[in-house]
Amino acid sequence: MGRKKKAFAAMIPAVALVATACQQTPGTAAQPYGPASTKAATPAAAYPEQPAQNGGGSGVPKLQGGGGQQYGGQQGGAQPAGNGQQTQAPAGNGQQTQPPAGNGQQTQPPAGGGQMGDGGQMGDGGQMGDGGQMGDGGQMGDGGQMGDGGQMGGQNGGQNGDQGNGGQGGDQGNGDQGNGDQGNGGDQGNGDQGQEQPPNPELRADQYVDINKAPAVQQPRAGRQASTGVFASSCGVNEGQKHSNPDNVLAAPGVVNGAHHIHDYVGNLDTNAFSTDETFAAAGTTCTNGDKSAYFWPVIRLREGKDDSDRAQQSTADGNTGSIVTPSSVKLQFMGSPRSKVVAAPQFIRISTGDAKAVTNGLKNAHASWTCSGFEKQAFTDKYPLCPEGSQVERVLNFPGCWDGQNTDSANHRDHVAFADQGTGACPQGFKAIPQLRMTLAYDVPAEPLVFALDSFPESGHDPVTDHGDFINVMGEELMQKAVDAINAGTKSGTKAKAKPRAKAKPRR
Repeated sequence: MGRKKKAFAAMIPAVALVATACQQTPGTAAQPYGPASTKAATPAAAYPEQPAQNGGGSGVPKLQGGGGQQYGGQQGGAQPAGNGQQTQAPAGNGQQTQPPAGNGQQTQPPAGGGQMGDGGQMGDGGQMGDGGQMGDGGQMGDGGQMGDGGQMGGQNGGQNGDQGNGGQGGDQGNGDQGNGDQGNGGDQGNGDQGQEQPPNPELRADQYVDINKAPAVQQPRAGRQASTGVFASSCGVNEGQKHSNPDNVLAAPGVVNGAHHIHDYVGNLDTNAFSTDETFAAAGTTCTNGDKSAYFWPVIRLREGKDDSDRAQQSTADGNTGSIVTPSSVKLQFMGSPRSKVVAAPQFIRISTGDAKAVTNGLKNAHASWTCSGFEKQAFTDKYPLCPEGSQVERVLNFPGCWDGQNTDSANHRDHVAFADQGTGACPQGFKAIPQLRMTLAYDVPAEPLVFALDSFPESGHDPVTDHGDFINVMGEELMQKAVDAINAGTKSGTKAKAKPRAKAKPRR
């Protein structure tokens, strides 16, 4: 055999004995994928696909389901992919009785332990095997960056896992057992199990209901210290879609198409994904009283109409089709508190109402109302109203009217403000009443099911419960004080909303 071959042959049993006797060293727990609640969540579309690193070629296909890639003769899923002492199909590191992918001796048919097996260079635990750079526990495998338990599932199952305590990239790190194959990002966790995503919900005819069936709107009774005045800004209706885009600088700053639906804007002329306090302050406004605040909301479309805008292609890709309807009127009113006087809201405070993802998040933050002109004492939250002839569809967006007294924004864009108690009208403890914005948007649309609908995220299916609005206060100090004085004095001040010439009521089909 020659001296070199004899020496190499003598090393094989020694390596096998060392692998058998090795004990695992715990590694660092994998970080969960997703924002840490310190910044606004960014849509998945904003995250580019991660390239493979350190030799993980992008040409290696990823198999859906358990086990991922097949290397060194190793089958994915039920077959073991490591060198741990195991009694069942392994998916972890160490001595296990549940599906592991670990590192020791195995009783199930493995492909490891030798030069070409799980502990070898080309087997399941080697550079090209399940625990290696290209295998199930490596950069491209189940615990790796691009595999079934990839970078977003558990990083300890990738570069920092299987290549940790297992020598040449073997399975003795905290790889596949962590958040890789069994954890949140892997085949046996919440990762790739070959399951298809459910289809986006379809708009239904039963989501359109006669306004006469809407529940009554509840209003708290005004107390002796109530501030009952109203201050209004007149900022137009965004005629001709002169200012619209699919951005949301409040919830997704710096992200183009961060909303995945078109917003109408009035007020500040600079509002887009990259706006800052400085650009807001320097911009012009559509408001007649000099109010530079940014007011925006998702558009309504006639679903069978044609979208002639320059964003039609992107809107279609996001599931929003049809011709955009310009509001016939936009009322921007600041109201008082039924329990106390109001204080000035700080400049550049960000306030949202409603939840664009209420379909998936639940109804906790669903605050928008749908009603008809002349029927404002009745409203739906989760239905489109069918209005009688001569009446218009109205969206009423009431914003939080209580402020924590310190912050102009918060991590989730909600916690620095709050709604008053629905029963008493009082702000939560530690919060102060500020002028409460109410947007009322009116539309001339046919009173027929499925004819008109709200723009939405693809997964929200144009559900009316996802209606929402956003406000960034850029009023000057003097104008804000004028609003506060009018509200606290119980008077109506400011300019009235400018209405678009009303079209004739469209006949029922």
